[in-house]
Amino acid sequence: MKFADFPKPSVTADIVIYTIQNKELKVLLVKRNIEPFRNKWALPGGFVRIEESLEDAAKRELREETGVEEVYLEQLYTFGEPKRDPRGRVITVAYMALINSENISLKASTDVSEAGWVMIKKIPELAFDHKKILDYSLKRLRWKFEYTPVAFSLLPKKFTLSQIQRIYEIVFNKKFDKRNFNKKILSLNILKEEGINKDVPYRPPMMYSLKKNIDEIVEIL
Repeated sequence: MKFADFPKPSVTADIVIYTIQNKELKVLLVKRNIEPFRNKWALPGGFVRIEESLEDAAKRELREETGVEEVYLEQLYTFGEPKRDPRGRVITVAYMALINSENISLKASTDVSEAGWVMIKKIPELAFDHKKILDYSLKRLRWKFEYTPVAFSLLPKKFTLSQIQRIYEIVFNKKFDKRNFNKKILSLNILKEEGINKDVPYRPPMMYSLKKNIDEIVEIL
């Protein structure tokens, strides 16, 4: 068969972006303002234009639908069930990122009526197969927390061991023994001591920063 004989499916890019707010793991969702699934919550994303790369499309859709820019995106997985989109044959390439949301102001576009951070514990019914994408991304996120230093992207440049532990407890939704956790983190030799934090009324903790040029794969847990 010739190339022209094959029907051409459409391609979308969907983005899963996590943050931590008020001691809760949250994901960025948008409420759709168009059919299908009008007024349903969904992951930000949209169709890839013919002249775009997948990553450029993901960044454009994220900027247009939420106002979020300058975010590192990592390709997550490809979802291609034949009937995942009621409009026709649509394959989506999902991306994932973890960001500090403090300095981000969300802004919805004409395609969405609302954009906001939603707690993982309280995810509403999602459009398309976005719940499946979200579930898969959460497993990948926890894997990355176990074997890479990605969690440190949520911390300020200088941080305490307690701050690191708090982030891990939020993402894994469980408590870690403080002594064992600190011992393991310090044994990895990825932190640099930055001196005592004297601006606290209690026993001042040691401040740390992440060393430069560390390995991409680090067995954190």
